[in-house]
Amino acid sequence: MYINLAEVKLNVQVQGEDAPLVMLHGLTSNISAMQPEIDRLSQSYQTIAIDSRGHGLSTKPAQYTLQNHIDDVLGVMEALKLEKIFLMGSSMGSYIAQGVAIQEPRRVAKLVLVTPKAHGRTSSVARLIGQHAQELAGKSPEEIQAFVLAKIFAPTTSPEVKTALASFGQQQLEAGLVLTPEQNLAANKALENFDFRPTLASINAKTLVISGRHDPLNPPEEGELLASLIPDATFVVLEHSGHLPAQEEPERLIALIEEFLRD
Repeated sequence: MYINLAEVKLNVQVQGEDAPLVMLHGLTSNISAMQPEIDRLSQSYQTIAIDSRGHGLSTKPAQYTLQNHIDDVLGVMEALKLEKIFLMGSSMGSYIAQGVAIQEPRRVAKLVLVTPKAHGRTSSVARLIGQHAQELAGKSPEEIQAFVLAKIFAPTTSPEVKTALASFGQQQLEAGLVLTPEQNLAANKALENFDFRPTLASINAKTLVISGRHDPLNPPEEGELLASLIPDATFVVLEHSGHLPAQEEPERLIALIEEFLRD
C-alpha cells in the first residue's frame, strides 16, 4: 500500500496480525531485501515494513535529511493508528529507529538495532569509499558498489551467500529498484553529521543491539558504545557476520530477535 504524507508517498507493506513491528531497511536497500525476515516475523507479529523516502517504490526527493526519515516513520504510525510499537532497524534503519525512540520514547516498547552506530560525519559507505579513494578513482558506480559489497562480508561467509546477494542485486537492477547516482548521493547525504549519543539515555524501550564481528562499516565497537548509552540495552556480537547478518547468519539473527520480542 501507499501512504501519502505531506511531501512524499511511501510504499508500506503490512503483513500478519497481533502486536505491530515496524521494520526499517538499510541504505540504498528496500522492503524486498527484508522479505525473509518479514515472512518469519509476520507469523507472530503484524509487520509494517517501510520503503524509506528515496528508496524502493517510495518518492525519491532530490534532497532530504535523517529527520525527514524519522518524521516519515511517525507519519506512518499516525496513518495506521499505531499508538505503541516494536521497532527494528538495520544499518541506516537503525539510525532512523534511534531517532524515533528518542523523540517518542513512550511509543516504542521494544527496539532492535542491527549493525548500528550512534553518530556519523558521513554515511558509513561514504566513509569506506573515501578510505579507498585512490584505489577507486575512475571506477564506475557499479564497480564501486561491487567493491563495497566485497568488503562488507565476514571472512567465513560462503561463496554461495555472496553469489545469492549478487543475483539479488541483478534482480533489483532489472526491477528498476537500484538507485541512480543522483539518488544514491541524496541517500548518503541524508546520513551526514548526526549524533544521538547525548540523547540516547532518553530511550525507554527495552533494546537489543546486534553487531557483526567483522563489520567494516559499523564495527562492533560502535554497537557496544550505543548499547552502553541506552538504559535497558543488551549487546550481542554475531561472530560470523560482517555488515549483513541477515544473509550471513540468518537463523542466528532471527532467533535472537524472536527471543527478545517474546520476553
